[in-house]
Amino acid sequence: MRPLAQSQEHTLAERWIEMMKILERVSLQNLILLGQRIFLSLSVVDQILEHLVSVAVLVIWMFQFILEKPLYLSLLENCFVMETENDKSSNKIQEQATTSTPSNPVQEDKKLGLNGRLAFAIAAAALGSSFQHGYNTGVVNAPQQLIEDWISNLKMNRTGQVTKQSEVTMIWSIAVSIFCVGGMIGGSLVGSIADRFGRKGGLLINNILVLLTVIFEGCAKTAKSYEMIIIGRFLIGINAGLNAGLAPMYLSEISPIHLRGAVGTVYQLVITMSILVSQILGLEQILGTAEQWPLLLCLTIVPAIFQVIALPFCPESPKYLLVTRGKDMEAQRALAWLRGTIEVHDEMEEMRTEYESVKLVPKVTLKELFVNSTLRIPLIIALMVMFAQQLSGINAVMFFSTKIFMMAQLDKNAAQNATLGVGAMNVLMTFISLILVERAGRKTLMLIGFSGMFVDTALLAICLAFAETSRAAAYFSIVLVIMFVVLFATGPGSIPWFLVSELFNQSARPAATSVAIAVNWTANFIVSIGFLPLQEALGAYVFIIFAALQAFFVFFIYKKVPETKNKTMEEISSMFRQISYQ
Repeated sequence: MRPLAQSQEHTLAERWIEMMKILERVSLQNLILLGQRIFLSLSVVDQILEHLVSVAVLVIWMFQFILEKPLYLSLLENCFVMETENDKSSNKIQEQATTSTPSNPVQEDKKLGLNGRLAFAIAAAALGSSFQHGYNTGVVNAPQQLIEDWISNLKMNRTGQVTKQSEVTMIWSIAVSIFCVGGMIGGSLVGSIADRFGRKGGLLINNILVLLTVIFEGCAKTAKSYEMIIIGRFLIGINAGLNAGLAPMYLSEISPIHLRGAVGTVYQLVITMSILVSQILGLEQILGTAEQWPLLLCLTIVPAIFQVIALPFCPESPKYLLVTRGKDMEAQRALAWLRGTIEVHDEMEEMRTEYESVKLVPKVTLKELFVNSTLRIPLIIALMVMFAQQLSGINAVMFFSTKIFMMAQLDKNAAQNATLGVGAMNVLMTFISLILVERAGRKTLMLIGFSGMFVDTALLAICLAFAETSRAAAYFSIVLVIMFVVLFATGPGSIPWFLVSELFNQSARPAATSVAIAVNWTANFIVSIGFLPLQEALGAYVFIIFAALQAFFVFFIYKKVPETKNKTMEEISSMFRQISYQ
C-alpha cells in the first residue's frame, strides 16, 4: 500500500506542476501577443487606432489575469492538498498530513490575512478617496497670497476701484470654508449613496465631482472668475465628505477582523501623506508661482484617474452584497477574491448570521438611530469621537506652526521647511499607529493620545505667552508642536474614521456614518470659522480652551468608549444590548 500511495502522490504532484506550467504559458503567450500589437501599432500607421485598442484590451486582460492568478493557484493547491490528505488517510498517516499543512506558505499568508489583491483593493479605495480629502485641505495654504493678489486685481479691473483688503479676505475665507460646507452635505448623503450604489459604486460615481472641480478651478484664471474657484471648492468638499464615509466603510468591510483597525488607519495615513504632498508641491520652487497655481489645484484629478482605472478590478464589499442585497454567491466570490482562497466558509457563515439577524428587524432610519437605545448609545460614542478629533486643536496647531517657528528666530524659508518636517512626522506616526492599533487597541491609543495632548496643549499655551520674549520658551514651543502632532497621529487622528463602522451592524452603518461624518465636517467648519476671532481676542491662551476640551474627551473615552479590537459585529452588538438593558 505504501508504494501505491507514494505513486499517487507523485502523480498528483506532476498534475500540479503541469497546471502551473499551463498558467505560465498562457501568461507568456499573451505577453508575446501584446508585444506584437505594440510593434504593429508603431509600424502600420493607417491601422494604429485598431492596434492601440487591442493593446489596451490586452493590458487590461493581463492586469486582471495577474490579479486572478493567485486564486487559480489557491484552487489548484486546495485540490492537490485534499487529494493528498485523502490518500494519506487511507494509509493511516492523516496526522502527518495535517501537521505539514501549516508550513505551507499559502496557509501562512492566509493566516496573516493580507495578500496582494487585498492590498490592491485597499490602495484603489484609499488613494483615490482620502487623497482628495487631505490634498484639498492643504493645497490652499501655500498659494494663498498669490490667489489673493489675483482676486484683488480681478476685482479692481471689474469695478475700476482699488479693492479693499477686507473684501479680498472675505472672498478668500468663503473659498476656503465652503470646502467644509460641501463636506457636511457630502457626509449627510453617505447613507443613501452607500445603500443605492454600493460602497465601490459610490466611490466611482463620486469622481464625477472631481472632474467638475478640475474644470471650474482650472478654468477660473482664464475665465477671470474667482466665483469658479468657490464653486470648485464646494464640489470637491461634497466629494471629500462622501469619501470620508464611503472609503472607511468599504475598507472596514473588506478587511479581516484582526486587520480591521490597521486597514481603517490607511484612510488617515493617506490624508497625512496628501497634505504633505500639497505642501511640497506648493513651494515656490515647484508650483507655488503666479503662473502655476491653477495647475496646483488641478492635480487633484490624478488620484481620481487612478481610482477610476484600478477600482473596477476590485469586487464590491462582500457584506454589502450579502447583507444589503442578499446575493450570497456574489458575496462568496468577492470574499474569495479578497482572501486569495476559496476557503472562506467561516467568514461567510458569520455574514450569513448577521444577514439573518438583520432580516428580523426593519431597515434602520435616522429616527431609529436616536430612538432605539441599542443604537443611540453607539451613535453618541461615534459623534463624540468625531467631535474629539476636530476639537482637539490639531488644525489650530498646524495653523500656528509656521508662526511658532518664526518666533524661534527661524527665517521664512526655514520656518516653511520646519512645517514640512512636522507634516512628515505626522505621516510617520500615522504609519506607526497603523501597526500599533491591532496590538494596543483603539481605546488605549485614544486615551494615550488625548491625555498626552492635554498636557502638551496646556504647556504650549504657557510657552507661547512668553515665546516673543524668551528664546527658551520659543524653542520649547517647537518641541511641543512636534509632540502634539506625534500624539494626535498615535490614535485620535485615525481611529474615529473607522470606529464608526465597527460600532454598527450592516443595516445601521450607512445611516450612522452619514450622521457621524456630517458632525465631523460641522466641527471642522466651527473650528475654521471660530479659531481666528478667538485667537485675536485671547492670543496664545486660546489653547487653554482646547486643553479643557481634551480633558473632557479623555474622561468620556475612559468611561464610555468600548474596546472593539478583534471583536465580531455580533459581539459588539451584544455588548451594546447589554448596556441598554442596564
